Amino acid sequence: MLNRFILAALASLCVMTTQAQDLTIKLWDNTTAPHSNGLSGADKDEGEERVSNSNVAELFIYEADPAKATGQAVVICPGGGYRLLAMGHEGHQYAEWMAANGITTAVLKYRLPNFTPQVPMEDAAEALRYMREEYRGKASIKQLGIMGFSAGGHLAASTAVGCLKANGDTSARAALRPDFAVLFYPVITGHPLQTHKGSYDYLLGRNRTQELTDKWSPELVAGKDAPQTLMILSSDDATVPPINSTKFYNALKELGVPASINILPSGGHGWGFRDSFKYKAIWQETMLQWLESIRK
Repeated sequence: MLNRFILAALASLCVMTTQAQDLTIKLWDNTTAPHSNGLSGADKDEGEERVSNSNVAELFIYEADPAKATGQAVVICPGGGYRLLAMGHEGHQYAEWMAANGITTAVLKYRLPNFTPQVPMEDAAEALRYMREEYRGKASIKQLGIMGFSAGGHLAASTAVGCLKANGDTSARAALRPDFAVLFYPVITGHPLQTHKGSYDYLLGRNRTQELTDKWSPELVAGKDAPQTLMILSSDDATVPPINSTKFYNALKELGVPASINILPSGGHGWGFRDSFKYKAIWQETMLQWLESIRK
């Protein structure tokens, strides 16, 4: 039965071709951004399109196929435990596919926090501001969302609920909210028995207090102005416990914020856009249908 469903989903996917990258935009670096992560020098190649030592924030923009443009755009935050960035299977590969399906997609190479949480949060907020205010195709964008994977899911969720503003940032940038969020196997909670410890260690340091942790936990910061959100993950994720997603889902529902969650039977963590993931066709169909359902 499941195999038949996968075949049906594959047949129904609207586009399987890809789009080329159109623009590369430098947002800022440690000398021009509000906060610095203290890192310097070139990105370090970690293999498999992963980089560490990121200290310059950049956007790689893939513009929607004009013949299929939906009016939606999204900023992608790759994962990597806040230690590195998985720019390939959690970034560029998604962007190519999404642009071919009519969604303008900007992959954010954010600066790693290096124990300064404001750094990646400022980068994500600035990416949203750029897409709304400066991007050459801004007039065509009717809905702007944010999307993230694993620790990048924490960044996306934190940006969506306004963690920067909640932690004292009074800038107009910090007040921006996306119109929607899509989170893949996201790190959410800082609860010591439920969190992904490594992500919070690199974000806030190993000696953080629970009070500080709570200030950067999206499920505790979220308010009624949080955007509609879709979460997709695997039930057997042993790296980031599924309770991260279910806690965020429940928090949004209690606030009256529309939220959807798709928990796939297996697959573990970090599958991204990989063809080897058994349920790739299902998550693709789920995401495209959800985006269509919220389209204005």
